[in-house]
Amino acid sequence: MPRPHPAAFAIPGDLSSPTGGYHYDRRLLCALRDAGREVAHIRLPDGFPHPSEAQMSEACDQLAKVPCDHILIVDGLAFGALPTEALDHITAPIVALVHHPLAHESGLPHPEAARLRALEKANLTRAAHILVPSPHIRDVLLADYAVDPGRITVIRPGRPDLSPQPVPAPATPDPDAPPLILSVGLLHPRKGHDILIDALSRIADQAWRAVIVGAPWAPGHADALIQQIDRAGLSGRVHLAGRVERATLDRLYTEAYAFALATRYEGYGIVFDEALIHGVPIVSTTAGAVPGTVPAAAGTLIAPEDAKGFAAALSALLQDRTLHAAQSAAALKAGAALPLWSDAADLVGTILDQIAGHGT
Repeated sequence: MPRPHPAAFAIPGDLSSPTGGYHYDRRLLCALRDAGREVAHIRLPDGFPHPSEAQMSEACDQLAKVPCDHILIVDGLAFGALPTEALDHITAPIVALVHHPLAHESGLPHPEAARLRALEKANLTRAAHILVPSPHIRDVLLADYAVDPGRITVIRPGRPDLSPQPVPAPATPDPDAPPLILSVGLLHPRKGHDILIDALSRIADQAWRAVIVGAPWAPGHADALIQQIDRAGLSGRVHLAGRVERATLDRLYTEAYAFALATRYEGYGIVFDEALIHGVPIVSTTAGAVPGTVPAAAGTLIAPEDAKGFAAALSALLQDRTLHAAQSAAALKAGAALPLWSDAADLVGTILDQIAGHGT
């Protein structure tokens, strides 16, 4: 049996950053190494997808130095922003890992989105293969970037390493500990926390408390959310927890009555897997990859930007304990069936060896 082909994994910035994309990269890198493959981690400069001229020059130099007998995996945060001519100077075969296209980031001015789309489309033609985390992102690349379907493989995130201890909901609400509505996502406009707060304000007459876990990301957005909470009169009921330790997050999932993320777009959404594993019913949106990630029986999906509909879905869960029990059971079943990171590494490893000419 041939030895696994060596690889390098180029990722911009701090690998410990608290985003789903960095979590995916960390776990895939570890899983490939655990499978016995030599994988070097190349830390590209900060700043992507909008690096300074010096940062871009450093990144291009780093990638050009990867030996031609390695397979080079490049995270899409950098891959989509690199000058196409720089890719032509890389001798190692390139595998692009596209979490979601840079041009699809919400709030981009049209000229910048158009520039990124053209650049990403050109760069994708230079990749020997393309990895994506969901069927939705595959479909986006097929429809918007004219990528050959034979060059794309969906590598679903592996099952989070959690020890769920779901707690059955009480028969009647406890006024001293009302049902917890948990949301997890960076404090970024794309995550739709403003829509969630609007929805919660519409059901303020019901018993609940809410915690939003997520590190501040977009400048000023956390302050805007705090002001919105204050204006809605919810300062004693909605808590912005910031980034928390893993043990604290696991406890919150265990206590949660519902998981709510009013996201405007998701390329995948690992937090949904965490909710499923803990048997927490999900209220989210039909944006991006969410419908392909959240089983229909385990939650309710509403159109993005629909605070009224989101409020109605939360209210239904709070009032209908039979509905809550059925969705909780469906979530637990789906969570138990999630694949492992070792499955993801096996599939990626096969692709790497095929590119290197070692596959069958």
